[in-house]
Amino acid sequence: MSGTPAAEVVLPLPVSRPYTYRIPDSLAGRVVPGARVLVPVRRRQAIGVVVTVDEADADLKAIIAVPDAEPALSPELIRLARWIAGYYGAPFGLALRALLPGTLWQAERPEGPRDAAERVLVLTHSLPSLLERERIFKRSPKRRLVYEAVEALGGSASMRHLTQQLNLSAAVIDGLVQQKIARVDLVSQSRDPFADLSTPPPPTLSPDQRRVVDEIAATPTEIPVLIHGVTGSGKTLVYLELVRLLVEQGRGAILLVPEIALTPQTVARVRGVFGDQVAVLHSGLSDGERADAWRALRRGERRVAVGPRSAVFAPVQRLGAIVVDEEHEGSYKQGTAPRYHARDVARVRAQLEGARLVLGSATPSLETLHEGDTGVVRVFGLPQRIGARPLPPVSVVDLRQAPRVPEARGVPWSEVLDAAVSEALAQGDQVILLLNRRGFATYLQCPACGDVRECPHCAITLTIHQTPPALRCHYCGHEEPVAPSCRVCGHETQRMRGIGTQQLEHFVALRFPAARIARMDLDTTSTKWAHHHILDRVARREVDILLGTQMIAKGLDFPGVTVVGVVDADTGLHLPDFRAGERTFQLVAQVAGRAGRGPKGGRVFVQTRAPEHHAIRAAQAHSVRDFAAAELPLRAPPHPAYPPYTGLVRFVAAAEDAAAAAAAAADVAAWLRRVGTEQLGGALTVLGPAPCPIPRLKGRWRWHVLVKATEPRAIGQVVRAWGRGRGRGAGVGGAAVVVDRDPVVLL
Repeated sequence: MSGTPAAEVVLPLPVSRPYTYRIPDSLAGRVVPGARVLVPVRRRQAIGVVVTVDEADADLKAIIAVPDAEPALSPELIRLARWIAGYYGAPFGLALRALLPGTLWQAERPEGPRDAAERVLVLTHSLPSLLERERIFKRSPKRRLVYEAVEALGGSASMRHLTQQLNLSAAVIDGLVQQKIARVDLVSQSRDPFADLSTPPPPTLSPDQRRVVDEIAATPTEIPVLIHGVTGSGKTLVYLELVRLLVEQGRGAILLVPEIALTPQTVARVRGVFGDQVAVLHSGLSDGERADAWRALRRGERRVAVGPRSAVFAPVQRLGAIVVDEEHEGSYKQGTAPRYHARDVARVRAQLEGARLVLGSATPSLETLHEGDTGVVRVFGLPQRIGARPLPPVSVVDLRQAPRVPEARGVPWSEVLDAAVSEALAQGDQVILLLNRRGFATYLQCPACGDVRECPHCAITLTIHQTPPALRCHYCGHEEPVAPSCRVCGHETQRMRGIGTQQLEHFVALRFPAARIARMDLDTTSTKWAHHHILDRVARREVDILLGTQMIAKGLDFPGVTVVGVVDADTGLHLPDFRAGERTFQLVAQVAGRAGRGPKGGRVFVQTRAPEHHAIRAAQAHSVRDFAAAELPLRAPPHPAYPPYTGLVRFVAAAEDAAAAAAAAADVAAWLRRVGTEQLGGALTVLGPAPCPIPRLKGRWRWHVLVKATEPRAIGQVVRAWGRGRGRGAGVGGAAVVVDRDPVVLL
């Protein structure tokens, strides 16, 4: 006797095993691997994904519904989710959850957002003769006007166009329908906020670009490639040409860009080549817009997906290539479980689907450079800017001794930077100023007793903001008013220390009163499309000085910018993180690349108190190789080993009680040392436990343990063993423990 047809269903929960459900006869043909299903879970309902179909003898609950006509996930994407779960030590359910838009996991609306529909007026009767028209519309000339307007538009027109653009009366239109001369249809319409964007690409590639395209096309698909091109060398055009060749063959592609680079400028370039074949996926879209883009890709109606890290899971049909632009960007790392890195997931997905992986950057990560040197990745260079324009000269200004503008007070503003900005503005050019710290001042300090106001939930100082006036925590969002006197000693005045983008904007506005200034940081770009509008104004030359944080450093192409100033290059240079120097080099080199893209050329000024640091010197020379030559030896013995020479995992224990966090971290460290000795032959190096550099965040105390191993297999075994045996992040002794493989930040 055969068993009952059953399906193993994975729910988007932090559990490792699937649940088994009976397949009703009515759904037998639709319950297949990859299908979304609605199932009962205790006293509620949930959306899950079928991973296998088999038979079972047990008395099982039945699947309630299958919302989609076809499976939501391909077999390759399910295999990708299994790899993510295994590599990052995440529950399979959470790995699968990352693959679909959040709106498709809502059990209350299992079919997802409804397709957008537009009301369209369609003529149902042809009236070829003038006599017939005069007879029918004798008493209603306005209806004839509507009829002939729709006729001129091809026999159908959207109601919105007729009423809003042509100012035709809705009542008159209704009269046409009542006369049975026309009808109103509901027509499915894709919600696409980028629909009207398009920029025609240059008609021909440069010889350098054509060489790189031809060489990559001749490289075996299974070998990942890196396009290492200086800023302004036209890497984007190479990506687009490679993708165009694939689309002509009926293949699809994914173009990943950092979140901050996903501007109308980027989308317009891609649409200029592929038109309506492009679907944009990112967090700034509404649920309906995101669902429409995902469905269009799943149905094969669109072939090119553009978006930040989550777009690596786009359901592109016949995938031919995944492009990771600015592959060094930290924003490709997911901050919550599963803590995947989109660049590494892209590599695995490309292997699973027989697609090409194309990485690109002017400042590649040291891991990728190392892979290029060892032959794992094949490197193609674009050493010159388009039109052979020179890279801008970079002047390093030593803030310890350079003469400063007296009126600047607390703002590090040298006379040489002041003169350069004044000259650029006088010539009608544009200026970019980078300060990678938002707010008005870094902290508030009492001059009498020295007290500094800290966040009550995080072990960091509160940042002063002036618009609106408040002390604010940039980690948990805590906010409180700026007190007129010291809370400890009652002293009336308190001093602001440090500088943020708000104070820089205030000073620059006073210093250059005629200049039109725009500030771009998290405070000014919190609303939907806010940073798009700012950049649009810069492109239209409605802004003279653009200042802000790292948002303005990458991917922007404004020919009018002739001066770039890094107001303080040291903001991230001395953080307790092994990547601090690398991030500083990349940030300074990238923002320097915003200058001199037009015929006038450009100049860059980097203000620092560490002019001899190798990150600053390499950025001055626009040389990734100089930086790597100085930095890589610092990550290898006899120095403490760090990536790319060793694998790294970070365990973070967090609890509301400091002692509980410390005890949990000690327990984790002891377990790791025991496993490393007893099961892995001493392959692990365990550092810690120690308090995190930021020991308290959002009301929870934090301790961490670092694990290193040169053998990836040992790292994988310990990550998976922790997930199986210690509860998948559930914690130890009341503390939550998070596992982060290949962390990009250690703060």
